[in-house]
Amino acid sequence: MCLHAVLKQILVIRGGAIGDFVLTLPAIKLLRDAFPQARLEILGHCSIAALAERRFYAHATRSIESGSLAPFFARGAMLSAEWATYFASFDLIVSYLFDPDGIFQENLKCCGIGMFITGPSKPVDQGKHAALQLAQPLEQLGLSLESRAAVIYPAEEDREFARNFLGDAGTSVIALHPGSGSEKKNWPIERWTELGQHLFSKGNKILVVGGEADAERLRVLGMAWKDKPVRLAWSLALPHLAALFEGSVFVGHDSGISHIAAAVGARSVLLYGPTDPAVWAPANENVTVLRAPDGDLGLLAVDRVIAAVA
Repeated sequence: MCLHAVLKQILVIRGGAIGDFVLTLPAIKLLRDAFPQARLEILGHCSIAALAERRFYAHATRSIESGSLAPFFARGAMLSAEWATYFASFDLIVSYLFDPDGIFQENLKCCGIGMFITGPSKPVDQGKHAALQLAQPLEQLGLSLESRAAVIYPAEEDREFARNFLGDAGTSVIALHPGSGSEKKNWPIERWTELGQHLFSKGNKILVVGGEADAERLRVLGMAWKDKPVRLAWSLALPHLAALFEGSVFVGHDSGISHIAAAVGARSVLLYGPTDPAVWAPANENVTVLRAPDGDLGLLAVDRVIAAVA
């Protein structure tokens, strides 16, 4: 039987951090391109899945943080009738949840679901790009990934926000994200300070991006760059942030924010230390990766970053 005639409702279950989600977008695009008439939904962290909701990939999203989902992760538990009906409405469920004992999958099968495909919550093959590993389970549907590059499609409302936020800075801004999810993946803050001073001396307008995890680093930069032409994008909704990056030059680390910038087309200079860019870096053509000597970002010279940005 032709899958195109059968698959009318598709659910992708994807938890994890921002970077994990963006690296999964090429796999989701495979599904959208192969089954354009199907309704596709995403069960995940809504603040992250918003990057895909009504922005090409997903018709709708649901929160994976719902308390009524908890019984699905316990053997023999009383399952929510509402969730059971929801899962049973899909012809195909692709799950990237960590489910080593198969309990979640067993409970879904009890709901009378259609086809079920499980993918890795985290890539495990250190010799293969993460996007390829995340798309590999879809080979069961006869789908093969050709491009590892993720693409994000901001909505017009996102672009309107960006225009209002940037004002006359327009697309001439250089966006900097000086943080990441791990201090060992961060370039020393004094190097960021030096990079900024150089960019200011050339008349550049700087957009600094950050959230709660970056508070201390942004405080230090704020002290060093007071009275400079800096605009702060603090804890913005991710679709709005993506639109801010369109047409910009972006400098960041191995982080989810860097994946967003690359996926939306920003000309990106990404600083990698201990993690392997062959596996984890965005595969977009607009990305330049600078790998620190010996994987130690403390050894990455400012001049090398300045040259890449220029």
